[in-house]
Amino acid sequence: MADSRSEIAERYASAFFELVQEEGKVEKAEADLDALRQAYDDSEDLRRLVQSPAFSAEVKTKGIAAVLEGKADPLTVNFMKLLASNGRLPLLLPVIRRFKEIAAEARGEVSAQVVSAHPLSDDQVQELKTQIRASVGKDVTLDTSTDPELLGGLIVKIGSRMIDSSLKTKLARLRARLKEA
Repeated sequence: MADSRSEIAERYASAFFELVQEEGKVEKAEADLDALRQAYDDSEDLRRLVQSPAFSAEVKTKGIAAVLEGKADPLTVNFMKLLASNGRLPLLLPVIRRFKEIAAEARGEVSAQVVSAHPLSDDQVQELKTQIRASVGKDVTLDTSTDPELLGGLIVKIGSRMIDSSLKTKLARLRARLKEA
């Protein structure tokens, strides 16, 4: 099932990227999707609307339109309404993530996902970008999110490589070693 979800997210993200690229609105679409992602992270109501199967496609379509109208480009609004009406709104985050990866690749950048226990400051984001750029030799676009369960540290995913320096993982490893002893 995970494969089909990622394949569907890939198709939607690719189609949207091609559309906004033709219209010369890639940067605007990225900014719209970043703002939507931030709203999703900040709003329990929006997360419930996006993820809950209790809401009909019609309700989700109207809801996502209300969130975006007047704030996002009409292409982005229509794309999100299409996702909602097709019952694909629960794929919002994978679609956004994949769109950002495609846009980064088109600019010759590498895209990295960073999960931290607490929001990163602008200075921390810049330092992380500098370190990743030095490691991979390309400019970097970061997709940051938070997960309080990590307790501390970071999880950085670049393509298929993942660096997990979270406190949660370190504690789990320590717990496993203690059980072995």
